[in-house]
Amino acid sequence: MNHLRLTAVQVFSAFMPAIVLCSLVISTGAFAAGSPQRLRTLKPDEIRQIEQAVPDKPAAKPQKPRKILVFWLCNGFYHECIPVANKAIEVLGRKTGAFDVVTSNDMSMFDADKLNQFDAVLFNNTTKLEFKGPARKKALLDFVKNGKGIIGIHAATDNFYDWPEAAEMMGGLFSGHPWTADGIWAMKNAAPNHPINAGFEGKDFKVKDEIYRTKQLNLRDNCHVLLRLDLTDENTKSASGVREQDQDTPVSWIRKYEKGRVFYCGMGHNNEIFRHPAILRHLLAGIQFALGDLPADTTPSGPMKKQ
Repeated sequence: MNHLRLTAVQVFSAFMPAIVLCSLVISTGAFAAGSPQRLRTLKPDEIRQIEQAVPDKPAAKPQKPRKILVFWLCNGFYHECIPVANKAIEVLGRKTGAFDVVTSNDMSMFDADKLNQFDAVLFNNTTKLEFKGPARKKALLDFVKNGKGIIGIHAATDNFYDWPEAAEMMGGLFSGHPWTADGIWAMKNAAPNHPINAGFEGKDFKVKDEIYRTKQLNLRDNCHVLLRLDLTDENTKSASGVREQDQDTPVSWIRKYEKGRVFYCGMGHNNEIFRHPAILRHLLAGIQFALGDLPADTTPSGPMKKQ
């Protein structure tokens, strides 16, 4: 009996490192799924940094008072930057006077009578959203088709897998991220004279963030690409899992959608993105385009020229 007990102890000891490792992985949120019941409160220093980075003026004068629904529900992976992004969007609107913000994770906000009070919907890192039943799907598509705006940040393409029309409206679907959050990746300014890219001053740049590969759904036939990955950069080209077809990886784009407008920015995984002055200017201009206050060229980019 003692021999059997000792064997059990030895077996437990042999597996103990794996058990501890598994516990650590889970506790650090590597497999985090679903929104928390309550978002964390930002520290005063975090808010101060955002306030300092946000521009003082809007990209364009609002034609009328604007109101945005900032929606952050996650049924899949939860991004820890969500409360930071929520605050940054709120400060962008308040400091510049460009718009007011209502923040929610309640799917009933997509009931037509609630949704129609807004000028745009901003999907802040939402994942695996479920628009059950036809009414809310129709309400969202009618919302943008009739002249309002849709804005997506980072994981906004990690939705609509069973709703082809909405997925194509966004430009595509998440299909991996060889360019991980701890890397520094090269961005090609694909439209250096475009007003939404004004914050980048006509230059290419590098950014530390997680960048998505997108399964494009007629993206270049419908959308005007603003930023894309620059795979002539050795580090960006050498990320683990990069494929030949990744030469064409759009990161930010806009489009017309009947009478409405769509703006998507693929940056926005890391907290630092929301205190980066040039990227905040990019977000502000894209939001104001989606609201209808900033005129901008939406001519579809067409196939990317070979590098």
